Amino acid sequence: MTRKTLMISVAALAALGLGGWGLYSLGMHQGIAMSSPASAEASKAEPKVLYWHDPMVPDQHFDKPGKSPFMDMDLVPVYAQESAGESPGAGGVSIPSQVRQSLGIRTAEVMSGQLSSELTAVGSVTWNERAVAVMQARASGFVERLSVRAAMDKVRQGQVLAELYVPDWVAAQEEFLMVRGMSGEGSAELRQGARQRMRLVGMSEAQIALVERSGRTQPRLAIVAPVSGVVVELGIREGMTVVPGTMLFRINGLDSVWVNAEVPEAMAAQVRPGNLVEATTSAWPGKVFTGRVSALLPEVDPTTRTLKARIELTNPNAELVPGMFANLRLAGATRAHVLLVPSEAVIRTGQRSVVFTVDAAGSFRPVDVTTGLESRGETEILTGLWAGQKVVVSGQFLVDSEASLKGVSSRMQADSMPAGMDGKMDMRGMGQ
Repeated sequence: MTRKTLMISVAALAALGLGGWGLYSLGMHQGIAMSSPASAEASKAEPKVLYWHDPMVPDQHFDKPGKSPFMDMDLVPVYAQESAGESPGAGGVSIPSQVRQSLGIRTAEVMSGQLSSELTAVGSVTWNERAVAVMQARASGFVERLSVRAAMDKVRQGQVLAELYVPDWVAAQEEFLMVRGMSGEGSAELRQGARQRMRLVGMSEAQIALVERSGRTQPRLAIVAPVSGVVVELGIREGMTVVPGTMLFRINGLDSVWVNAEVPEAMAAQVRPGNLVEATTSAWPGKVFTGRVSALLPEVDPTTRTLKARIELTNPNAELVPGMFANLRLAGATRAHVLLVPSEAVIRTGQRSVVFTVDAAGSFRPVDVTTGLESRGETEILTGLWAGQKVVVSGQFLVDSEASLKGVSSRMQADSMPAGMDGKMDMRGMGQ
């Protein structure tokens, strides 16, 4: 091979080498350019996992995936952006939709409406002490006839209960009849004096008018029932002598009765005089008696911590009698245009009441609220919320666990952790 031929061969090999290197460099550059977006997208799609944890025991951190040692479930990863609070809605906690569905997290809207509280209680029927008629002797006399012979007998208004012979009446009536026909100076004063004497011996105006009309003496006094009811006290018998002030009859009316109901001390603010009441009894199944709260007695039973509500029920047919038990429904205070949430949405920790709200981005936030009345599964919200907000009504404690884990709120139930799990866990694959 000549020297010239060798030089040409070396030059050709150098040119091929340079061309191959150029093509290789171009291919690498294009490959990098093509792979960079995919790599960035992959890096973006796969955030860094800080640790794994059990949502039911979020204070314990694990450095590897696997099964939870506490519950029969897989550990859940916690990513760097979640730990830094980069979830939707600053200050809130975000939970993936599939996790919400699996945990059964439900929400409801804060509504504005009317709340009527209702209480249930049990009470015993007693006499209406405002419907009592006491009958006493107004003059000395003798019991000649008695139509009511036993206590608890029913009587009707206007019924003659007894007849008394009153000797003092005879002298007073004879004096009046004697001066009634007199005329001349001073006769009017005499008639007025005789009439006044009949009043003093115990005669009523009706009895005086009867003597004046008939012109005859009326020595017997008819005792008439002033009201319909039951004779609860019978103080005379036939043949007895009575003196002024002797108790003859005590009659209790049954047109209305009282029911004394025990109201819990915490519910006392909802009971007011005039509130409507419905009552039922086992003696008259299916029948409803209506009435109103008459008074809330100012005394608390130290044993049961209850107040006694006095309820007056109408009893036109005298079907309710003292001693019966009655089941009561009391209509409490009614509030209009108040904010209402389902009662299950409110978490009461003993020191505060908390509700978890959900914003448009799906972020959960704990909110301290002040509650008012509660009735029929709804609770009044005084402060902390406004109409249209969404609140969590189930799964709140799981949301609280996530919120506590990410620093959004402190644990509201510090003692809810199972015994023995509040310390550091010295286990393989587990870190603090």
